[in-house]
Amino acid sequence: MTSIRSVVQGVGSYLPKRVMTNEELSQMVDTSDEWIRERSGITQRHIAADDEYTSDLATAAALKAIENAGLSPQDINLIIVATTTPDLTFPSTATIVQEKLGIRDGAAFDIQAVCSGFIYAMHVADSMMKSGLYEHILVIGAETFSRILDWTDRTTCVLFGDGAGAMVLKRAEGGEQGVLNNFIRSDGRHCDLLYVDGGPSRTQTVGKVRMVGKQVFRYAVKDIAGAMRTCVEQAGLDIQEVNWMVPHQANQRILDGVGRQLGLKSEQVISTVALHANTSAASVPLAFDVAVKDGRIKRGDLTLLEAFGGGFTWGATLLRY
Repeated sequence: MTSIRSVVQGVGSYLPKRVMTNEELSQMVDTSDEWIRERSGITQRHIAADDEYTSDLATAAALKAIENAGLSPQDINLIIVATTTPDLTFPSTATIVQEKLGIRDGAAFDIQAVCSGFIYAMHVADSMMKSGLYEHILVIGAETFSRILDWTDRTTCVLFGDGAGAMVLKRAEGGEQGVLNNFIRSDGRHCDLLYVDGGPSRTQTVGKVRMVGKQVFRYAVKDIAGAMRTCVEQAGLDIQEVNWMVPHQANQRILDGVGRQLGLKSEQVISTVALHANTSAASVPLAFDVAVKDGRIKRGDLTLLEAFGGGFTWGATLLRY
């Protein structure tokens, strides 16, 4: 029996026009360009306009991915949006995107796994594709993280930004291209190390991001490296066969640490964190789109995606582009 594969047919991304530099941030909170660069590698981040919502960013990235795939919105059967910053508590941001794209058929829903959201969404999309019921699935990571930042807390507000990235997956039977394996995990024991201090049920507020940075860093490097090794091994491959690592763009030190643990060369690790900071669920597809568009990631390349987020949640996706 021929196996069904989820092949990346199109990619796209979107960043809001407004750019906030480290220098600008230093006028708002007790920090400096040198302090931010040294600890995170970030030089700037993009901030959504007041009338620009997560669904707007997601729709802009989706349209680019659909165009890149050579399709029209009507070809999409399913939309999955990974986000921690939805337009509304409900309906899902995915259904709002569905309406903005003019899609009248199919289904749409959100996934919430914070920074790991896109990896979780890829796992779900790949599983649903293998059911044989879908031809084209649109997977989006989109965030307006600036809306949940405490701009007086220099340990968090300097690290995050807004953006969106998208992939169109198409069903293919057999062949070498496509998603080869997914691996996701979570550990709720550490939920107090990276969280938002509000929510509809507990506080009836949106809340702000809180983080114990040193602890998050320690767990992130260990768990991400382990997940990536496992993901590759389960696919019957070796980590040295991987051409590219596309990590969650949280912190350059984490990217460097994971790359070293896996024995990958620095030039194999796609890094865009300096230009858009941590865009949570959007960061992996954003970085992937950049590397495809600039010619680094080419068709046939074995590519390993990974992310780590609040919860804790983490995971990896291995695909041959």
